[in-house]
Amino acid sequence: MKIYMIRHGKTAGNLKGRYIGTTDEPLCEEGRAELKGARSDLQSGADTVSDVPVNGGPAKGGEDFLAPDMLFVSPLLRCRQTATLLFPGVPQTIVEDFRECDFGAFENKNYLELSGNADYQAWIDSGGTLPFPGGESREDFQRRCVRAFQSVLHTAAQKGFREIACVVHGGTIMSVLSALALPRRGYYDYQAKNGCGYLIEWKEGERADAVICRAEMSFAGGTCREIQ
Repeated sequence: MKIYMIRHGKTAGNLKGRYIGTTDEPLCEEGRAELKGARSDLQSGADTVSDVPVNGGPAKGGEDFLAPDMLFVSPLLRCRQTATLLFPGVPQTIVEDFRECDFGAFENKNYLELSGNADYQAWIDSGGTLPFPGGESREDFQRRCVRAFQSVLHTAAQKGFREIACVVHGGTIMSVLSALALPRRGYYDYQAKNGCGYLIEWKEGERADAVICRAEMSFAGGTCREIQ
Protein backbone atom coordinates (compact mmCIF):
# COMPACT_ATOMS: atom_id res chain seq x y z
CA MET A 1 0.00 0.00 0.00
CA LYS A 2 1.26 3.47 -0.88
CA ILE A 3 0.56 6.26 1.61
CA TYR A 4 1.10 9.93 0.83
CA MET A 5 1.70 11.96 4.00
CA ILE A 6 1.19 15.61 3.01
CA ARG A 7 1.51 18.73 5.12
CA HIS A 8 -1.10 21.43 4.53
CA GLY A 9 -0.34 24.57 2.52
CA LYS A 10 0.77 27.87 3.98
CA THR A 11 -1.31 29.96 6.37
CA ALA A 12 -0.83 33.54 7.55
CA GLY A 13 0.58 32.22 10.81
CA ASN A 14 3.07 30.03 8.97
CA LEU A 15 4.34 33.05 7.03
CA LYS A 16 5.02 34.81 10.34
CA GLY A 17 6.71 31.78 11.92
CA ARG A 18 4.00 31.32 14.55
CA TYR A 19 3.26 28.14 16.47
CA ILE A 20 -0.07 27.26 14.88
CA GLY A 21 -1.58 24.23 16.54
CA THR A 22 -5.18 24.47 17.70
CA THR A 23 -5.71 27.83 15.95
CA ASP A 24 -8.08 26.99 13.10
CA GLU A 25 -6.92 29.43 10.47
CA PRO A 26 -7.45 29.01 6.70
CA LEU A 27 -4.84 28.84 3.98
CA CYS A 28 -3.44 32.20 2.96
CA GLU A 29 -3.53 33.38 -0.66
CA GLU A 30 0.08 32.37 -1.23
CA GLY A 31 -0.60 28.89 0.09
CA ARG A 32 -3.68 28.48 -2.08
CA ALA A 33 -1.84 29.71 -5.19
CA GLU A 34 1.03 27.27 -4.67
CA LEU A 35 -1.31 24.30 -4.32
CA LYS A 36 -3.39 25.33 -7.32
CA GLY A 37 -0.19 25.59 -9.35
CA ALA A 38 0.86 22.12 -8.29
CA ARG A 39 -2.52 20.71 -9.24
CA SER A 40 -2.33 22.35 -12.66
CA ASP A 41 1.19 21.03 -13.26
CA LEU A 42 0.16 17.49 -12.37
CA GLN A 43 -2.98 17.61 -14.51
CA SER A 44 -0.94 18.84 -17.46
CA GLY A 45 0.78 15.45 -17.61
CA ALA A 46 4.22 16.91 -16.99
CA ASP A 47 6.77 14.46 -15.58
CA THR A 48 6.62 16.02 -12.15
CA VAL A 49 6.82 12.85 -10.08
CA SER A 50 9.37 10.84 -12.03
CA ASP A 51 10.91 7.67 -10.60
CA VAL A 52 8.10 7.16 -8.08
CA PRO A 53 5.64 4.38 -9.08
CA VAL A 54 2.00 5.44 -8.78
CA ASN A 55 -1.05 3.18 -9.07
CA GLY A 56 1.19 0.25 -9.97
CA GLY A 57 2.99 1.91 -12.89
CA PRO A 58 5.58 4.58 -13.71
CA ALA A 59 4.64 8.02 -12.48
CA LYS A 60 4.02 10.46 -15.30
CA GLY A 61 1.94 13.14 -13.64
CA GLY A 62 -1.73 13.47 -14.64
CA GLU A 63 -4.89 12.78 -12.70
CA ASP A 64 -4.03 9.23 -11.57
CA PHE A 65 -1.52 10.68 -9.15
CA LEU A 66 -4.27 12.70 -7.49
CA ALA A 67 -6.90 10.00 -7.19
CA PRO A 68 -6.21 8.04 -3.98
CA ASP A 69 -8.51 5.20 -3.02
CA MET A 70 -9.23 7.03 0.24
CA LEU A 71 -8.39 10.48 1.59
CA PHE A 72 -7.83 11.00 5.33
CA VAL A 73 -7.55 14.53 6.73
CA SER A 74 -7.07 16.42 9.97
CA PRO A 75 -10.26 18.17 11.10
CA LEU A 76 -8.59 21.60 10.95
CA LEU A 77 -9.56 23.96 8.15
CA ARG A 78 -6.09 24.35 6.63
CA CYS A 79 -5.88 20.61 6.01
CA ARG A 80 -9.40 20.29 4.66
CA GLN A 81 -8.80 23.18 2.26
CA THR A 82 -5.48 21.69 1.12
CA ALA A 83 -7.15 18.33 0.49
CA THR A 84 -9.89 20.01 -1.56
CA LEU A 85 -7.34 21.82 -3.73
CA LEU A 86 -5.15 18.77 -4.33
CA PHE A 87 -7.88 16.14 -4.51
CA PRO A 88 -11.03 17.87 -5.85
CA GLY A 89 -14.09 15.68 -5.70
CA VAL A 90 -12.47 13.03 -3.48
CA PRO A 91 -14.49 12.46 -0.26
CA GLN A 92 -12.61 13.38 2.90
CA THR A 93 -12.53 11.14 5.96
CA ILE A 94 -11.86 13.24 9.07
CA VAL A 95 -9.42 11.75 11.59
CA GLU A 96 -9.72 13.75 14.80
CA ASP A 97 -6.42 12.59 16.27
CA PHE A 98 -4.50 13.79 13.20
CA ARG A 99 -4.92 17.39 14.45
CA GLU A 100 -1.79 19.38 15.23
CA CYS A 101 -0.22 19.55 18.68
CA ASP A 102 -1.71 21.87 21.29
CA PHE A 103 1.06 24.41 21.85
CA GLY A 104 -0.56 25.80 24.97
CA ALA A 105 0.94 29.11 26.10
CA PHE A 106 3.04 29.28 22.91
CA GLU A 107 0.03 29.03 20.61
CA ASN A 108 -0.12 31.64 17.82
CA LYS A 109 3.17 33.25 18.90
CA ASN A 110 6.57 33.24 17.22
CA TYR A 111 10.07 33.09 18.65
CA LEU A 112 10.42 36.89 18.72
CA GLU A 113 7.27 37.26 20.80
CA LEU A 114 8.44 34.48 23.11
CA SER A 115 11.95 35.87 23.51
CA GLY A 116 12.71 36.29 27.20
CA ASN A 117 9.97 33.84 28.22
CA ALA A 118 11.57 31.46 30.76
CA ASP A 119 9.25 28.58 29.86
CA TYR A 120 10.06 28.99 26.19
CA GLN A 121 13.79 29.07 26.84
CA ALA A 122 13.50 25.91 28.93
CA TRP A 123 11.61 24.23 26.10
CA ILE A 124 14.30 25.26 23.59
CA ASP A 125 17.07 24.04 25.91
CA SER A 126 15.34 20.65 26.19
CA GLY A 127 15.51 20.17 22.44
CA GLY A 128 11.74 20.48 22.22
CA THR A 129 11.08 17.55 24.52
CA LEU A 130 9.43 19.38 27.43
CA PRO A 131 5.62 19.57 27.44
CA PHE A 132 4.15 22.83 26.17
CA PRO A 133 2.95 24.89 29.16
CA GLY A 134 -0.81 24.45 29.27
CA GLY A 135 -0.64 22.23 26.17
CA GLU A 136 0.45 18.74 25.15
CA SER A 137 3.63 16.84 25.76
CA ARG A 138 5.41 15.47 22.71
CA GLU A 139 4.91 11.95 24.04
CA ASP A 140 1.13 12.34 24.31
CA PHE A 141 0.93 14.04 20.92
CA GLN A 142 2.99 11.35 19.24
CA ARG A 143 1.02 8.59 20.90
CA ARG A 144 -2.33 9.83 19.58
CA CYS A 145 -0.95 10.47 16.07
CA VAL A 146 0.58 7.00 15.84
CA ARG A 147 -2.58 5.37 17.16
CA ALA A 148 -4.64 7.25 14.56
CA PHE A 149 -2.27 6.33 11.73
CA GLN A 150 -2.31 2.65 12.62
CA SER A 151 -6.11 2.76 12.67
CA VAL A 152 -6.05 4.33 9.19
CA LEU A 153 -3.81 1.54 7.91
CA HIS A 154 -6.14 -1.07 9.37
CA THR A 155 -9.19 0.56 7.76
CA ALA A 156 -7.50 0.88 4.36
CA ALA A 157 -6.25 -2.72 4.46
CA GLN A 158 -9.70 -4.04 5.34
CA LYS A 159 -11.09 -2.28 2.26
CA GLY A 160 -8.33 -3.58 0.04
CA PHE A 161 -6.99 -0.15 -0.88
CA ARG A 162 -3.67 0.19 -2.68
CA GLU A 163 -3.13 3.93 -2.37
CA ILE A 164 -4.27 6.46 0.25
CA ALA A 165 -3.42 10.04 1.12
CA CYS A 166 -3.29 11.77 4.50
CA VAL A 167 -3.39 15.58 4.54
CA VAL A 168 -2.19 16.54 7.98
CA HIS A 169 0.26 18.76 9.90
CA GLY A 170 4.01 18.93 10.13
CA GLY A 171 3.91 17.68 13.70
CA THR A 172 1.67 14.78 12.74
CA ILE A 173 4.09 13.69 10.04
CA MET A 174 7.11 13.94 12.35
CA SER A 175 5.30 12.00 15.06
CA VAL A 176 4.24 9.14 12.81
CA LEU A 177 7.40 8.74 10.75
CA SER A 178 9.91 9.08 13.58
CA ALA A 179 8.03 6.33 15.42
CA LEU A 180 7.21 3.96 12.57
CA ALA A 181 9.19 4.62 9.41
CA LEU A 182 12.34 3.06 8.04
CA PRO A 183 14.97 4.40 7.87
CA ARG A 184 14.76 5.30 11.55
CA ARG A 185 15.30 9.00 12.05
CA GLY A 186 14.85 11.55 14.81
CA TYR A 187 11.64 13.48 15.32
CA TYR A 188 12.84 16.68 13.67
CA ASP A 189 14.60 14.81 10.86
CA TYR A 190 11.18 14.20 9.32
CA GLN A 191 10.20 17.85 9.08
CA ALA A 192 8.14 18.80 6.03
CA LYS A 193 7.59 22.28 4.64
CA ASN A 194 4.10 23.49 3.76
CA GLY A 195 2.74 21.61 0.78
CA CYS A 196 5.42 18.93 1.13
CA GLY A 197 5.56 15.47 2.59
CA TYR A 198 6.56 11.85 2.06
CA LEU A 199 5.58 8.80 0.10
CA ILE A 200 5.71 5.71 2.29
CA GLU A 201 4.83 2.06 1.70
CA TRP A 202 3.42 -0.66 3.90
CA LYS A 203 2.79 -4.32 3.13
CA GLU A 204 -0.40 -5.70 4.59
CA GLY A 205 0.35 -8.31 7.20
CA GLU A 206 3.61 -6.70 8.24
CA ARG A 207 3.98 -4.83 11.49
CA ALA A 208 2.66 -1.29 11.37
CA ASP A 209 5.91 -0.02 12.86
CA ALA A 210 7.86 -0.93 9.75
CA VAL A 211 6.55 1.36 7.01
CA ILE A 212 9.17 2.23 4.40
CA CYS A 213 9.85 5.85 3.52
CA ARG A 214 10.33 5.94 -0.26
CA ALA A 215 10.46 9.58 -1.32
CA GLU A 216 10.19 13.18 -0.26
CA MET A 217 7.55 15.21 -2.07
CA SER A 218 6.75 18.82 -2.77
CA PHE A 219 3.23 19.42 -3.98
CA ALA A 220 3.75 23.17 -3.74
CA GLY A 221 6.30 22.83 -6.54
CA GLY A 222 4.72 19.82 -8.22
CA THR A 223 7.88 17.76 -7.73
CA CYS A 224 8.94 14.53 -6.13
CA ARG A 225 12.46 13.27 -5.49
CA GLU A 226 13.75 9.98 -4.17
CA ILE A 227 15.44 9.78 -0.78
CA GLN A 228 19.09 8.86 -1.19
